[in-house]
Amino acid sequence: MSAASAPLAPPAPRIRLSIGVTGHRESNAAFAANRAAIEATLAGVFDAIAAAVAAEPPLLGPNSRAPTRLQSMLVDGLDQMASAQALARGWELAAPLPFGRALNAAINAHPESVEEARSLLTGKGKCGAATRARAKVIADLEAKARVFELADRDETIAALYLARLEEPTDVARAQAYSFQTSERVALAAQVLIEQSDFIVAVWDGASTSFVGGTGHTIALALDMGAPVVWIDARAPEHWRILHAPESLAVIAAGAPADDDRDDALVQLVREAMQPTAGKKPDPHHTPLHGLQALDAERWRPRSNPFWHGYRRMEALFGADDVKGRFRNLTQTYETPDEIASGSGAPVLAAASALPGQDSDYVGKVRTDVLRRFAWADGISARLSDTYRGGMILSFLFSAFAIVGGIAYLPFATSGQKWMFALFELALLSGILGITFVGQKRRWHGRWFETRRVAEYFRHAPILLMLGVARPTGRWPRGAHTSWPEWYARHGLRDLGLPPVRVTAAYLRAAIESLLLDHVVRQRDYHRYKARRLAQAHHNLDKLSESLFTLAVASVSGYLLLKGGGALHLIDKEIAAHLSYLFTFLGVLLPTFGGAIAGVRYFGDFERFSAISEVTAEKLDAVAGRIQLLLTAPDSALDYARVSELAHAADDIVVSEIENWQAVFGGKHITVPV
Repeated sequence: MSAASAPLAPPAPRIRLSIGVTGHRESNAAFAANRAAIEATLAGVFDAIAAAVAAEPPLLGPNSRAPTRLQSMLVDGLDQMASAQALARGWELAAPLPFGRALNAAINAHPESVEEARSLLTGKGKCGAATRARAKVIADLEAKARVFELADRDETIAALYLARLEEPTDVARAQAYSFQTSERVALAAQVLIEQSDFIVAVWDGASTSFVGGTGHTIALALDMGAPVVWIDARAPEHWRILHAPESLAVIAAGAPADDDRDDALVQLVREAMQPTAGKKPDPHHTPLHGLQALDAERWRPRSNPFWHGYRRMEALFGADDVKGRFRNLTQTYETPDEIASGSGAPVLAAASALPGQDSDYVGKVRTDVLRRFAWADGISARLSDTYRGGMILSFLFSAFAIVGGIAYLPFATSGQKWMFALFELALLSGILGITFVGQKRRWHGRWFETRRVAEYFRHAPILLMLGVARPTGRWPRGAHTSWPEWYARHGLRDLGLPPVRVTAAYLRAAIESLLLDHVVRQRDYHRYKARRLAQAHHNLDKLSESLFTLAVASVSGYLLLKGGGALHLIDKEIAAHLSYLFTFLGVLLPTFGGAIAGVRYFGDFERFSAISEVTAEKLDAVAGRIQLLLTAPDSALDYARVSELAHAADDIVVSEIENWQAVFGGKHITVPV
């Protein structure tokens, strides 16, 4: 592949701020009493956010910043107030609704009779002007928003709603309806929080126990790691920023607000818009250094056999047969242009086949997710070979250098020693060259970073189709850099929620054709990997032990010959004649035994096998739960269960990445000592 025809890195994701809002309805006493002050304070907070966003430098180019996005459920009161202000500022509006559009309007337009409710549900019958006006406000906002409808329980909830309206004094009916709707609103609130960098909330501080209520949503956001800008509905000017669940106990005790809230708000925006340094930042590199390196990488169409050392060791000692041990290990990397018609085709086909799925959204998954995955995966695979293969070469070079340096003893004369010394010098220089270039070009760090990016994007299409996201506060943070998480988070955040109506049929198709297939494939991969790596560790261990055993036998043989000569049991000249050979073997065997032990230690095949085994067991449990859920009728198939399974699979993936990094994190490229 010529340089001119080589693939280029996909464009970096657009960076956007995404905020969620939650707050009281118009019927709340504190909200109604202070409505004008709340609206003014909210405008001031939004102005401060807009100014902070505008002040952030466009890190990835002049067109890399996307409009701020507001997540709102569009109900009367704070939600509609915030939505109107967001649209006036040119922000995008996204609406995770707890119900389908018709049921959402029927509930939140507050119909005055069961007949009006039926009219809103069916579009037939009479409806009063006031109710129609309230429904129109919601419909107008929906028309300007990307709407994600959690409609999988609409039939059940609609029946409970109408039953409650028919018998408003029936406590049992009211409780049944309240329980179901509160649960759905809390579920939509979870989706809203997952899609937001932080939450802006208007709350009277009364209670956090009412499921689906504002206080409950605030508590949920803090528990999920999302900061909350709290505007007190009783005294709107006294807003403050909450960072942890314990903040609720502090404000309940009447602690005063922080004086630096304006600076803290700017910092919230900055943390969302910029990559932060790792836990142990590298003073020689900026947080964006790795991302710039990723974009500047030169694509190679296939792996280089010179760097196959690690994978060859894994094949030689972990394969089941001779053919597997000596198979061709050259990898051809799938380019970003090829993945949509290659390995990504089944995922795209399954996504497109989901009932009511938006074709433009699937197209964005193809261009913004799969292409970025292919690029990061190909770059990472090459860097993995280079780093790990380079270390294996260093271990082998060190052993051959030592053995080659003394090989003249049994095979040449002292006058020919220079040739063996030259051979030793070449190998030692090779070790230093690999170490110097590897450290200078950050093979280890770049491999770690690009692999994290690839793994986040690998299973992202499944999460995106279900409207599931990892909350901002629960993304891992690398030891030296966190740009991979920042890059992946914004890459997924830019797509946002799919504009779909989630029904039981949609959920069944998504978990069967997307989630289950992904979990099963990953489970089977880790099972195979665990068995292969365990076998590689065992065989390397046995070979190392055998070489040391032979070394002991060699030294013992020499001593026996020497002793036999001293005791006149054999000719003394035998030991003298073989002394150089035994010296050579006495160096060769333990040297290569130590080199093999070093390879085994560096490769950490046993621990990687254990990680994969645990990962496979966890994925198998999730697969079993998915298969069990698929046997349930549609009436029992709801978004809460499905999203929890998607989160479980995501948590397993992230946990595996963290465990894998813990093993190789400290194994920087260095001389093989």
